Amino acid sequence: MKKTLLIAGISFIAGLFLAGLIFVYFPEKSVQTSNWEEPSTTALSSNLYAASSLQAQAGLDFATIAEKVGPAVVRIEVDKVLKRQTRGNFEDTPFDDFWDRFFGNPRDRQQEYRSTAVGTGFFLSEDGYILTNNHIVENFIKIKVTSLLGDEYSAELIGTDSKTDIALLKIKGSNFPYANLGNSDQLKVGEWVLAIGNPLGFAHTVTAGIVSAKGRQLSNTPELPYQDFIQTDAAINRGNSGGPLVNMNGEVVGITSMIYTPTGGNIGIGFAIPSDLTKKIVTQLKETGKVVRGYLGIQLHIYDINDELKEVLNLKSKKGAMIHAVEPGTPADKTGLQQYDVIIEINGQPVEDNNDLLFKIAEIRPGTKVDLIVIRNGEEQEFSVKLAELVDRDIPETQVSTDDDIGYSVQDLTASIAREYGFQSQEGVLIMSVSRYSEAEEEGIQPGDIILEVNRQAVNNVRDFQKIIKKMDKGRAYLLLLSRERGRREPQQFIITLRIPE
Repeated sequence: MKKTLLIAGISFIAGLFLAGLIFVYFPEKSVQTSNWEEPSTTALSSNLYAASSLQAQAGLDFATIAEKVGPAVVRIEVDKVLKRQTRGNFEDTPFDDFWDRFFGNPRDRQQEYRSTAVGTGFFLSEDGYILTNNHIVENFIKIKVTSLLGDEYSAELIGTDSKTDIALLKIKGSNFPYANLGNSDQLKVGEWVLAIGNPLGFAHTVTAGIVSAKGRQLSNTPELPYQDFIQTDAAINRGNSGGPLVNMNGEVVGITSMIYTPTGGNIGIGFAIPSDLTKKIVTQLKETGKVVRGYLGIQLHIYDINDELKEVLNLKSKKGAMIHAVEPGTPADKTGLQQYDVIIEINGQPVEDNNDLLFKIAEIRPGTKVDLIVIRNGEEQEFSVKLAELVDRDIPETQVSTDDDIGYSVQDLTASIAREYGFQSQEGVLIMSVSRYSEAEEEGIQPGDIILEVNRQAVNNVRDFQKIIKKMDKGRAYLLLLSRERGRREPQQFIITLRIPE
C-alpha cells in the first residue's frame, strides 16, 4: 500500500514538472485568442498586397477633408422663366393642381411661368469663379450664390456647355476659399470619395462612398453626347447637382451631375463628370464663354463593334468605330469616307470605340488636318481630313404638337424636363393638354401622361409620334400605351383606344 502511494506521489510531481516545461517553452499553446482581439494585418499585407496603397497610407480622415473642401462649396439658387405652348381649359377641375404644379395655368397660347432650381457649386479660384452643372442654370433670369458663411452674391454666367452639363459662374470679390481639381484618371474603382452638396435643401451635407465604376456612358441621355461618368455609391439626391466629388487627398475628382433612381431618391447609383474632362471645358469657357469642338461629319453606329460586326466587316479586332452615315457636304463627305468604314486610328492614336473617337475629334481644333486609318472591305486605307467646327444643333425643349383633330397636344419628354419635374421616365412623348369634350378627355387621358407606344410601336419623341399618326386614315382606331406617374411610387401603365377624327 505504501509502495503504491509512493509511486502515485512521484507520478504527480513528475506531471507537474512536465506541464511546467510545456508552459515555459510553448507559451502560445497556453493562451486562447480573444474574440474581441483584432487580427494582425502584417501577414495579410505581405501575402495579399505588393505594396500598401497611397490612400491607405494617407488614412480615411473624412472630417479633415470635409473641413478643407467644405468652405469652397456654395448653394446655387436660380430663378427661371420657361415657356410652354398650352391648350385646353381645365379651370375648376381636378387637372388644376397638377397643371399648376408642372406648367402653370393653361391657356390657348404660349405661356410663361416661373420656376426655381436649387443646386450646388464650388469655387475654382480665389477670384470668384464657380463651377456647377448646366442643367441648373439653363434658362436663368437670376442666379444667387450663398456661401458656407451665409453670404449671398449675385452671379454672372461666364459660359455653359450643354453637351457635358458644365457651367462656369463668376461673382465679384476676392480671397474666396476654393477647391483644387485633381486627376480623375488616377482614380481607382473601390477608392473612397466624399460628395458635398445641398441635397433636398439640407445645406453642406457630406456623404461618403466609393468609386463604383469609371467610364460610364448613359444611353438615355442623348443630349449629353460626351460622356465619361464616374459612378459612385456616395449618397446623392436632388440638390447635389454641381457639387464636388472629393478624393482622400482633398482634391475634386468629379462634379456630381445625375442619379439613376426608380424612386426619385438615392439608391446608391450616382454619376459625376470627371475632373480631367472638366479642366478642358473650363479653360475654354474662361477664354471665350463657349466650347469649340472639331467636327468630322459622321454618324456612328449606335453600338460598338461586336462579334457579328467583326465577322461581317472582316475585321481583325473589335476596336474602332464604324461609320453609320456620312452627312452631305461635311469634311468626311468631301474626303471620301463612306458608310461601313471603320476608323481604327486618328493621328497615330488607336481608336478604342465610338466614345473614344467622339472625344478625340472633339478635342482637336477646327481647321486642323487629321490623318485617319480606316478599314474598308477588310483593307486598311489612309485619309487626311481638315476638321470643321461643330455647330450646336440642340433641339429646343419646346417642340410641341398641337393637333386639334386628335384632341390633345404633345411635347418631347427630355431628360432635363424629367429631372426638373420629377418624372422617373426620361424619354417618350409628354401630353401637354387635352381638349375639352374631346374623345381623349372622355377616355380619361390627362396632362402629364406619357405616351410610350402608338399601335404597339415605341415612340421616343414627337417626330416618331407624328410619323405614325399621319399615316393613319381618318376614322381609324389606334392604341396608346400610356404611363401615369404623378402621385404614385411606381408608374402605372394603361392602354387606351382612340380613333382618328373623320
